Formats: sequence, structure tokens, C-alpha cells
Amino acid sequence: MFQHVFAEMNDMLDEIIKRYPSAEGLDKQELQQKWNLLKRMSDGVLDEWLVFEEKMSHLREQELEKPASLEPEQQAVTALPEVHLECFSRGQGYFKLQMYSQAIAQFSRVVGDYPDSALAHFYLALAHLSLEQMYESELHLQTIMMLNGSPRLKGLVCNVLGCIQAKLSNLEAACSLFAQALQYDPTLTEPLYNMEVCRLNRGKLQYANQLIGLN
Repeated sequence: MFQHVFAEMNDMLDEIIKRYPSAEGLDKQELQQKWNLLKRMSDGVLDEWLVFEEKMSHLREQELEKPASLEPEQQAVTALPEVHLECFSRGQGYFKLQMYSQAIAQFSRVVGDYPDSALAHFYLALAHLSLEQMYESELHLQTIMMLNGSPRLKGLVCNVLGCIQAKLSNLEAACSLFAQALQYDPTLTEPLYNMEVCRLNRGKLQYANQLIGLN
């Protein structure tokens, strides 16, 4: 239902990108007005999406409270008190929109209240890594490894640590961490894929797709 709206917005943005560098006078003012309109629309869409995502999150929590429909890992996650915080829901919304700086601000509030929240630390690690802030990412990952997290979560952590090493061109250390990830949880597919990326020295590392299994 949104394809038409976003198509129009993209067309308008393409026009601004093309014409603005050489625009002058009234033409430039017109393009600035269009830009301001797009900005207001974009901000409005994001705000509405976050409200929608927050409501969806509450509904998921209600549905997931039914034991018969839950996997053990999901039961453990929905039992965490921090996932019911508004800042946690907003952080997830920003993360899914790839607005990582905003997600970091929200999840930092979560760990302020729940410093031992492995899941919040994991979101922070992924957000920092997506911004190429590898030192900050590794700090959160090492924090998780010192907590009593599940084998699956620790496997995901090792996979992300491996991605950091791969980004630093330490491929042997990266593959060792990917192997360790599989020892924690042999059902993970991302470490296997990332091993192949390192072996072929091409492709895109994967480190967030399987986070969905913890939500």
C-alpha cells in the first residue's frame, strides 16, 4: 500500500539531487521547499512506524505468553523484564530501520537499568559494528561472554566477534571464532556462511539475520 507514496517521494528526491547543484533563485527555493516537505514526510513516517512497531511488540508479547506456541529460547527472552521497557521497543524499531545511532541511545538506557542484559548488550554490539565502531562493539560482546547467556546467544556472539576479526583482516582468528560459534550452537547458519566468505575472500559477512530467533 505504500509503494506508490514512496515511489513519488523517491522521484521527488531524485529531482532534487539532479537539479539542486545548479539551481538558482526561485528554482532553488522551490527545490528547498520540496526537500522540507520530504523531510517532514520522512520524519512523520518514522514516528508513526515506531508507534506501530511498539504496538506490534506488545501484541507479540501477549501472543508469545502462550506456552504451547513458544520455543524454549523465545520463552526465555519474553521472560526478561527489560524487553517490556519502552526504550527496548524503541531501540528495536530504530535497529530494524537501520537507524543505529538512535538504537544505541535507546539500548544504552536499557543497560543503564539492566546492566546484565545480554540481549541489550548484543543489540548495542550489532549497532556499533554496523557503524564500523568495532572497539565499542567488542566491549559489549565480551560483556555478554561473562554473563550467564544461553549457548545460542554465545554462539551468535562468537560469530560477531569473528566478523570483527574478519573486518580487521585477521582471517585465521575469524574462522576460529566461527568454529567456536558452531560449537555453542551447531544449528547456526551464519558462521558457516562467514567461513566461506573468508575462504573465498569475497562476499558480505552476516551477523544479524539470526537475531530474529531471539525475538
